[in-house]
Amino acid sequence: QVQLVESGGGLVQAGGSLRLSCAASGSTFSNYGMGWFRQAPGKEREFVALINWSGTTTDYTDSVKGRFTISRDNDKNTVILQMNSLKPEDTAVYYCAADRRTMVRFGGGRRKDDYAYWGQGTQVTVSS
Repeated sequence: QVQLVESGGGLVQAGGSLRLSCAASGSTFSNYGMGWFRQAPGKEREFVALINWSGTTTDYTDSVKGRFTISRDNDKNTVILQMNSLKPEDTAVYYCAADRRTMVRFGGGRRKDDYAYWGQGTQVTVSS
């Protein structure tokens, strides 16, 4: 079982950047596909980005394509979400998620139900 801890959230002006990190422990990190989700107040938790076990496959929701980049370092047990050109509508709690089932491990999984393990979340607030 993997434990996940997010960090790097904060308050930033529109057009700025933030770098979210998710540190994993408790299990072999390369066995897991990883995802980032976000949840704004009063809204459902939504998919943001995913990365397969080796880092060779990524996917993004349309609204963040070209602005966000997901990456991972299996030696450091870390997954990163680099967020550039931030917009007020990016304001949300951002969650890191992991799953070792085949679909997610190899680069699928856009639904929150695809992931068994979740971090506590980190707040991102973008001011206009």
